[in-house]
Amino acid sequence: MNAMVGIRDEVNFPPQCFNGLPADLCCFSLFFREMLISVALGQVLSLLICGIGLTSKYLSEDFHANTPVFQSFLNYILLFLVYTTTLAVRQGEENLLAILRRRWWKYMILGLIDLEANYLVVKAYQYTTLTSIQLLDCFVIPVVILLSWFFLLIRYKAVHFLGIVVCILGMGCMAGADVLVGRHQGAGENKLVGDLLVLGGATLYGISNVWEEYIIRTLSRVEFLGMIGLFGAFFSGIQLAIMEHKELLKVPWDWQIGLLYVGFSACMFGLYSFMPVVIKKTSATSVNLSLLTADLYSLFCGLFLFHYKFSGLYLLSFFTILIGLVLYSSTSTYVAQDPRVYKQFRNPSGPVVDLPATAQVEPSVTYTSLGQETEEEPHVRVA
Repeated sequence: MNAMVGIRDEVNFPPQCFNGLPADLCCFSLFFREMLISVALGQVLSLLICGIGLTSKYLSEDFHANTPVFQSFLNYILLFLVYTTTLAVRQGEENLLAILRRRWWKYMILGLIDLEANYLVVKAYQYTTLTSIQLLDCFVIPVVILLSWFFLLIRYKAVHFLGIVVCILGMGCMAGADVLVGRHQGAGENKLVGDLLVLGGATLYGISNVWEEYIIRTLSRVEFLGMIGLFGAFFSGIQLAIMEHKELLKVPWDWQIGLLYVGFSACMFGLYSFMPVVIKKTSATSVNLSLLTADLYSLFCGLFLFHYKFSGLYLLSFFTILIGLVLYSSTSTYVAQDPRVYKQFRNPSGPVVDLPATAQVEPSVTYTSLGQETEEEPHVRVA
């Protein structure tokens, strides 16, 4: 059997792809298509974040509605109504009560982490500059890489690190363009406090994203979103009552403000609902690299809505980030050992299958959009 037939069997390429086309050309076509899908899915998330940023800007600057906790509360309520109620009507082990009995405290911690990650980054805008927030928010990327390495056992190749460096260089180019055109930099009243808030928020975002990836791979997307909606709504409601009830009373309610809150909530709900789909197809690291373009989409919209000054460095930054994303997506990561030895989020039960007594195994289990990638190491089949 030739090598290409073996690759087709391993990766499960459709047989018709090899009819009438050279095998190498078909493999490249599938590879290129999957890579483009990976990059495009990440850009959908960036556009949703752009919508979140624009609605937040209008609320805070035009209507003086500084209500980040209330805005998060609306999103968690939507998640609760859609996904938590879905869990409540399910039967068996996937029922809401069954999940709460087994791992309620884990989701309680995750809900707190997710809520405070959102709050810290939004709060940082009151203290530090926009440029600092853009640069320091990139700290989420090394956090996700380290946590994925140690807890998900994901291993990266040199091209992945090259893609990450190129993406971060693109962000640095954007920050430099902001300085050159004199774009509004934020309050900057207590820069150190603001910078620490951004770093804290980025760290919590990284923890939340890696935990999310683990849950949707070992459990389910609906369970993750349902439990986040439950505990997020609970804790954000408490925080809203304690810290933000006075700000909420100051909001000059009218149909425009209501429409902005609806737009914000719709984008936020779409982001939370769609992100697990993209993470499962790619990875938490790939998603966070894709989100680096969100600030650029907001900027391009601001050229028309807020009359921002334009610089060619913005386009250079955008295409630099996209090149980094393509580099990162051009090959697949792999798992350091057999996935059966993972410490499960749930208590695993089932037969233990003995591995053959051979050299150390690194199976071809991949977590990027390109599907399974054939490695030189022996393959481990899990029944």
